[in-house]
Amino acid sequence: MTKTNLPTSTVTDSTASTKEFFNSYYNEGIALSATDVDNAVGFFESKGFDVTAANSIAATLLSQSKIENVNVFQIIDTLKGLNDLQLSRVVSEILNYNRLNISTLGYKIDTTADNQFEIRNVLA
Repeated sequence: MTKTNLPTSTVTDSTASTKEFFNSYYNEGIALSATDVDNAVGFFESKGFDVTAANSIAATLLSQSKIENVNVFQIIDTLKGLNDLQLSRVVSEILNYNRLNISTLGYKIDTTADNQFEIRNVLA
């Protein structure tokens, strides 16, 4: 089964359960505790993220923490020290690392305020 950024479609024929079984035969499930999920989702909701966005970010963060065997509360404690702009940048980086390379999420950086010496005009 190929990965895609498109929404999943539901199969409505009589072989749907068989197809689902064999498409996920070699994929291992990840068991997460309800406390970890609730705390991760609650953290992102408290920072002003929409419910859907908080669920998506929390799921990505939880699955990666489970793969790397890191406690999710340590990650959340680290994220608590960031302001809103820094948190948005970190979240976009987390989501980009877990997406296909055909599309990325980004943010605009104002280059006029950073350093005027780095901005040059090249004349041909």
